Amino acid sequence: MKKILIIIVIFLFNYAGWAQNEKFAKLSPTQDQSMEARLVAGLLTQYHYEKVPIDDELSTIIYDDYLSSLDVNKHYFLKKDIEAFKKYRERLDDHIKLGYLLPPYEIFNVFRERFMERMDYVENNLSFDFDYEAEEYLTINSDSLDYANSEEELNDRWRKLIKSQALDLKLDEKADTTIQRLLKERYSRLEKTIGDYESRDVFQLYMNTFAESFDPHSSYFSPITSENFKIRMSQSLEGIGATLTTDGNYTRVASVVPGGPAFESKVINTDDKILAVAQGVEGEFVDITGWRLDDVVQKIRGPKGTIVRLQIIEAGQSVSAGVPMEITIVRDKIKLDNQVPYAEIREVYRDGNQYNVGIITIPSFYMNFEDMRAGVKDYGSTTRDVKAILDTIKGKVDGIVVDLRSNGGGSLQEAIELSGLFISEGPVVQIRDSDGSIEVGKDEDEEIYYGGPLTILTNRFSASASEIFSGAIQDYKRGVIVGENTFGKGTVQNLISLNQFVPKVEDTLGQVKLTLAKYYRVNGSSTQHKGVRPDIKMPSPYTAKAFGESSYQRALEWDQIESSNFTPSNDIDPNIIAKLNEKHEKRLNEEQYLRNLKNEVDEAVNQQSMYRISLNIEKRKAENEAAMDRRNAANELNEKISADPELINKINTDGEIKDPYLREGVVVLADLIALGIG
Repeated sequence: MKKILIIIVIFLFNYAGWAQNEKFAKLSPTQDQSMEARLVAGLLTQYHYEKVPIDDELSTIIYDDYLSSLDVNKHYFLKKDIEAFKKYRERLDDHIKLGYLLPPYEIFNVFRERFMERMDYVENNLSFDFDYEAEEYLTINSDSLDYANSEEELNDRWRKLIKSQALDLKLDEKADTTIQRLLKERYSRLEKTIGDYESRDVFQLYMNTFAESFDPHSSYFSPITSENFKIRMSQSLEGIGATLTTDGNYTRVASVVPGGPAFESKVINTDDKILAVAQGVEGEFVDITGWRLDDVVQKIRGPKGTIVRLQIIEAGQSVSAGVPMEITIVRDKIKLDNQVPYAEIREVYRDGNQYNVGIITIPSFYMNFEDMRAGVKDYGSTTRDVKAILDTIKGKVDGIVVDLRSNGGGSLQEAIELSGLFISEGPVVQIRDSDGSIEVGKDEDEEIYYGGPLTILTNRFSASASEIFSGAIQDYKRGVIVGENTFGKGTVQNLISLNQFVPKVEDTLGQVKLTLAKYYRVNGSSTQHKGVRPDIKMPSPYTAKAFGESSYQRALEWDQIESSNFTPSNDIDPNIIAKLNEKHEKRLNEEQYLRNLKNEVDEAVNQQSMYRISLNIEKRKAENEAAMDRRNAANELNEKISADPELINKINTDGEIKDPYLREGVVVLADLIALGIG
């Protein structure tokens, strides 16, 4: 008892220096959370694929990531705070094994106090009488910043931050009084969001940081997070079909729901940030910066057939440096049926020859396990649905494009069986468990259901099962991969409920998602990090270091095992790939739709590389106008290409394919057909 009292006294003494702001009570962990932390630590140590030891090295990673999750842009903590926290840098490993959670709560409480000080500065001490003629800059690359030494230095950072936001509104022709009101309202909402944090929210944040220190796909779900997820998944919702998450003060697209309106539109992607929402064609935009996620979802959701307009900053661009883009999406009912593959046939003309090309879009790899177990004859599955499509079109087409862009994966078994439609029997994927044992997923059917010319279209957001399928097609030399490098996720996860380990606990505990195995291609190469490299590479703004598995600090390493025993079809040999690339490179230099795409990609890459932006109104205006001019010119050119038969070189008679990635996938297929393949 005496030892407990000493710990409490020390804890209160440490807090005394930070007890100035009494607006919110200090948060602290509960006894149940302590027990749950020990349980999570034990599960991850025992069952994670790599058997990562909870040691000082892991403690350092947890410490750095937790600070980053609270203050990634170094806008709140002072250097003296970080110095005070350093005593925990190599101790968190010992603490979590004991269920000792006071340090992360102490860090959060200091963060919330510093946060409230910043809100007070914006509300009461910041002068909004900005000098927009001054030559000064806002640093937007937090890696080049250190924590502020003093409150005065932090005040100056915030002055520049608010000035930059005010400048955006001023260039949007808002009055000075309106600008001040809008920004104060923005931060008032944000203050309420942080002020409403409870002990369970801090526990969720810290335990998820701990789980992700093992690898980026391991995570912790609190009971309320798990329940909300189940509710969202069980309801038939009407909206745009995108999963959203909070990223600092902003709302970020975590994923695009396969087959939903956002997926179909191709105008919004994973990691885009949503800044404002407007209803209908003429509704005014409402700034959603600092809003709670539930409120943002309610604002975007709406009845089927209605229009929502969004202002977004595209993935990879800084909110401060990027120029917002307005997009329009027609809401629809989000249901499982939207994930079903669909197809169309297009007439394509190349070098005086006409070809009929089938385009099969596969939003996800799914299987209705409940119906299958119940013995339902026509249970839903990706392979069955694609097979039905092939029955309809394969006698009418000269070749097929399979579009896997933004297909994040799904059922492993479906990836194996779908591969079997295009290859003879043989291995499709290898799966290695943590004990080193290897299971081979095989196609047991000798029949090749479709053996004609084939291209597979991928992008940076094609992941997991998509990579298994496209990797198998490439390894068997059965088709040509066109597009961007895939995501590079080569790991397998499972969701474990903590209640099964402590059945006597009446309260519902959380769940842990942890990595249990790794995928390998039939040639022995892991898809981890490397993903599937396209045979025909399209211009892309998404680098591996910024997007995909390689962007995660704790991602498992790439490695290789022995090749499985398989027999390639050799339909596609290196000589054919070389000929296709020669034609592709020529188009990159000559065809306007690809030159236009390359310009757009260069613009996006340039935005990603910026580390500071001007706070001078004339310079900022010129930068924004130049970016808008380039964007408008690109849009006008796309429209012109779509309407002018001379520019499109009669690629098809059914109206132009505006999507340059899909268009090139079709053209490569036409070149493949012309070579007599398949």
